[in-house]
Amino acid sequence: MMRTKILLVLAIAFTFQRVNAQTFDKQGNRGARGLMPENTIAGMLRALDLGVTTLGMNVVISKDNQVVLSHEPYFNNEISLTPAGKAIALKDERSYNMYHMDYAEIRKFDVGSKLHTRFPGQQKFKAYKPLLSDVIDSVEAYVKLHKLPKPNYGIEIKTVRKGDLEFHPEPAEFSQLVMDVVNAKKISKRTIIQAFDIRSLQYVHEKYPKIRTALMIDEKEDFENNIKDLGFSPTVYSPYSVLVGKGLVDRCHAAGIRIIPWTVNSPKEMQYMVGLGVDGIITDYPNLFSRVDLPVKK
Repeated sequence: MMRTKILLVLAIAFTFQRVNAQTFDKQGNRGARGLMPENTIAGMLRALDLGVTTLGMNVVISKDNQVVLSHEPYFNNEISLTPAGKAIALKDERSYNMYHMDYAEIRKFDVGSKLHTRFPGQQKFKAYKPLLSDVIDSVEAYVKLHKLPKPNYGIEIKTVRKGDLEFHPEPAEFSQLVMDVVNAKKISKRTIIQAFDIRSLQYVHEKYPKIRTALMIDEKEDFENNIKDLGFSPTVYSPYSVLVGKGLVDRCHAAGIRIIPWTVNSPKEMQYMVGLGVDGIITDYPNLFSRVDLPVKK
């Protein structure tokens, strides 16, 4: 019995060391949402200049099966202007459903000029929702030109509740369309597929078991039950930051899973998360990383 307990303690310690030996992951949410229009090529390049290790982005699917960067499968009233330059009312935004539009139509909308009331410091300019393939091409060219480290791509498969076949394909088709781009661009080793919807992660894990995955969590639920429901251990457990405490961090590490909370937007909160032992941080303001004492690779 004593020998079994010692072996268990050693196994947990080894797992903790292995998880924490990796580089602290500095993730820019939607590029650098606090500074630039979200999910745009310019926003991704700005995040690279600020030293992120992972570019966080959300993807949806157009009517002609193109993988498009967007947090919602419709044009969010907070950031969008019609091709005619008109604002979109909150009550009407879901009628601008991108799953019912070809990409050529989607690209005509402006998602960079409108003042974002929650992010008034954003740089404003006319911008469009880019294809995932074009984002990857632009990023890879930029890091090569400026001799920057190649980033990871944190690609969130963005579904909405009861939205199958109305706002997006069913998870298997959706996930495969994303993986087709990832594989065509040969970035699979630097890709993390993220989702709140466990169906997408289950498909990716079954078809592409070597691809890293991140389970995103926005409600206070039991960690062990979430992993049980998922059916496998993801690379990363990514909860809303207010749900994170030392106990959750320790349980993730004991399971060999990294924990990277979202969305952490002040130096004080970042430093608190670092003190808890998280393995990375997702933020709208990647410029703040320079104001925090981040752990170094062991």
